[in-house]
Amino acid sequence: MRKTMRYIVLCLCMLTWLLASCRPEKKEGETAGEPVHVSVVRLDKLLDDYVEFNNFSSLQRMNTEYTMQTKLLIEDIIGLGEVGDDHIYTQLKDYFSDPVLLRLLQDALVVFEDMTPYEKRFDQAFGYLRRHVPSLPIPQVYAQFSALNESVVVTDTLVGFSVDKYLGADYPLYYQYYYDYQRRSMRPERIVPDCLVFYLMSRYPFPLDGYRTFLDLMLHYGKIHYVVAKALGRSSTAEQLDYTEAEYQWCKANRKNVWDYMWQHGHLHSTDPMLIRKYNKPAPSTAFFGERAPALVGIWMGTQVVESYMKHHRDVTIAQLLEMTDYRALLEASDFKP
Repeated sequence: MRKTMRYIVLCLCMLTWLLASCRPEKKEGETAGEPVHVSVVRLDKLLDDYVEFNNFSSLQRMNTEYTMQTKLLIEDIIGLGEVGDDHIYTQLKDYFSDPVLLRLLQDALVVFEDMTPYEKRFDQAFGYLRRHVPSLPIPQVYAQFSALNESVVVTDTLVGFSVDKYLGADYPLYYQYYYDYQRRSMRPERIVPDCLVFYLMSRYPFPLDGYRTFLDLMLHYGKIHYVVAKALGRSSTAEQLDYTEAEYQWCKANRKNVWDYMWQHGHLHSTDPMLIRKYNKPAPSTAFFGERAPALVGIWMGTQVVESYMKHHRDVTIAQLLEMTDYRALLEASDFKP
């Protein structure tokens, strides 16, 4: 009996040692961190209560509890005037009482009745960032209704997304205002990744010092999307860029051709804003490579270089990556082989 007990204890000790040895080593600068719990503030619902039901207590909450969010909406997003203007809230009510906007708002409130799934995704993403970049503050996240003016707004402490811009690619009203390639990103699934990209862009803006090129911008965007893909647990940066399987396969098959084209035509060191736009902005396709080439090929190539760099520099933390701005040095150290 004693031999049996000693054997069991020995097995348990061995199992504990094996489990501990299988845990990935934590890089310097990374912490366990406290769990993150994001509760999305529903400014959209408060606005609806005031506009549709004349609920002044909701308006009072907008003015007292969510002062900055309300100020951004009135002054910057829909441009009605200043919050201190006489009759500004009467104007606000009149503006959103338009029948088309009221229908849009009601449809948005139905689609986003429950924010729990999005809150869980924010918890996951900001939890990852807190572990890997402990100094990065966690913003307050809120939902708003912007009358199709903005998708995401960001300040030092806030991230707001517009429920009316994420009702699904087939939402009927969108057909009147947006092209197919624009509508494909106007889906609920894009809320969290879009918010994270804009937030990290605001915390780590593209440096405008000195002579900055397409290569710099490509790798800057590439590192942001690389980190967001990691934070969301995505299997690839192609998924983060919302590529279809066919688009992803095109990128894989043509990676070397794209890189060689960029290099041979001097695009990597170009500062031409029109050229850079063709590589990095939403569009039906990337103009240089035909109709089958997806948009954002420049950003995708940037993520590939960053992936190669991080693969060959496992001691580099996410925080250190985000702080990098010497993109020529990053490329040289990446050992990137397209």
